[in-house]
Amino acid sequence: MGESTATNNHHHQNGRALEFPVNMPSHYGSKVVDDDGRPQRTGTVWTASAHIITAVIGSGVLSLAWAIGQLGWIAGPAVMFLFSFVIYYTSTLLSDCYRSGDPLFGKRNYTYMDAVRSSLGEFQVKLCGLIQYLNIFGVAIGYTIAAAISMMAIKRSNCFHKSGGKDPCAISSNPYMIAFGVTQILFSQIPDFDQIWWLSIVAAIMSFTYSSIGLGLGVAQVAANGSIKGSLTGISVGTVTETQKIWRSFQALGDIAFAYSFSIILIEIQDTVKSPPSEAKTMKKATLISTIVTTIFYMLCGCMGYAAFGDLAPGNLLTGFGFYNPFWLLDIANAAIVIHLVGAYQVYCQPLFAFVEKWAAARWPDSSFISKEIQIPVPFMQQPYGLNLFRLTWRSGFAVVTTVISMLMPFFNDVVGILGAFGFWPLTVYYPVEMYIVQKKIPRWSTKWISLQMLSLACLAISIAAAAGSVAGVVLDLKVYRPFKTSY
Repeated sequence: MGESTATNNHHHQNGRALEFPVNMPSHYGSKVVDDDGRPQRTGTVWTASAHIITAVIGSGVLSLAWAIGQLGWIAGPAVMFLFSFVIYYTSTLLSDCYRSGDPLFGKRNYTYMDAVRSSLGEFQVKLCGLIQYLNIFGVAIGYTIAAAISMMAIKRSNCFHKSGGKDPCAISSNPYMIAFGVTQILFSQIPDFDQIWWLSIVAAIMSFTYSSIGLGLGVAQVAANGSIKGSLTGISVGTVTETQKIWRSFQALGDIAFAYSFSIILIEIQDTVKSPPSEAKTMKKATLISTIVTTIFYMLCGCMGYAAFGDLAPGNLLTGFGFYNPFWLLDIANAAIVIHLVGAYQVYCQPLFAFVEKWAAARWPDSSFISKEIQIPVPFMQQPYGLNLFRLTWRSGFAVVTTVISMLMPFFNDVVGILGAFGFWPLTVYYPVEMYIVQKKIPRWSTKWISLQMLSLACLAISIAAAAGSVAGVVLDLKVYRPFKTSY
């Protein structure tokens, strides 16, 4: 790479431009830089697996006991295996799309959108972007609801504990949602939030904390019951009507899909991996390891929760009040959920924030409202804080809107089901399959092409069913619900 190209080279990673110094070593494969002039990548199978597991095991775990409760001991685990197989398979297809053309020396795609752009063209990029950003918006709402429910659970378990279970302890969710929203407004003003190195370590510790507590309490409950609850076919007709049983089974598919939706981050993780061997090879191993770990973990949490409560498995394992004691342990678990979600919300929303800010800067290049940074000195900090008015108003507005919608529709399960259904097929199945077909030049109507399209259609059908089930769930919830008046 000559000097002139090195200086003009703006690569985008996480929506930010990185500029390269002029005096960059130009020989390929040197210890300092990779073939694209970026600093040498050092990631291995283990770091990539750790990144995936950290990103995946999140609030999706909490609705799995409920999902297995709807489907029963046979279909529940079977559906989970099916999803884990599909996500593993489409992730291996995706890992072949990191480089366009040659698997060892082809042009790198730094993000999921870059891969879509180089395989499928501009129109598909816009469509994919729309789906991805709507998904981020939905996840922000889901996280707000989940965090508020956990904060209320802490308050409630302490209130139960004080009154010895005599006080029903009804609390409104609104103050907690507003508190979470205000926290997000403050955090969204921290520049480069997703680059804070200790953040993912904290997130990983938190998600393992609450998932393990959920799992441990499930095991303890099963031991206390002295038997395993639940039935082979799931929640019995009688507890719910036949129509409800069908809708809830569909919704359970959406909940499981949500727990497994992580394709969108894979290419960015692959971009941290060193080569040789080719990045795709390393990534396939990492995906296999992380899918196995995640599935075992999900199976344990979901099945233990169902075994402990049977038909009464709550929609959110740690707040549905199957467990009252040990109350301090539940408080720790719910506090861990809140801490995890505060950070996860920001990391998840960064691409959307960056996209809107970049678009606005390009659209109104001369506006000082958009581009000007007001330098504010901060005590104990070397650099002053750059306050940007557009960033302040837009990100705060985003947090306010997600909070208000959460207050209008505080149904954790149904919202998770809708998100799972909406994001699963396009981002996890359709795009990886289509990009792989282009990448490997698979001829139309060949056996492989037909098999891939059948897989894609089957997953589309599952997504539609899950979406229908979750929407039906929201409609049922809205019948008995008055806006802004939720208390548990």
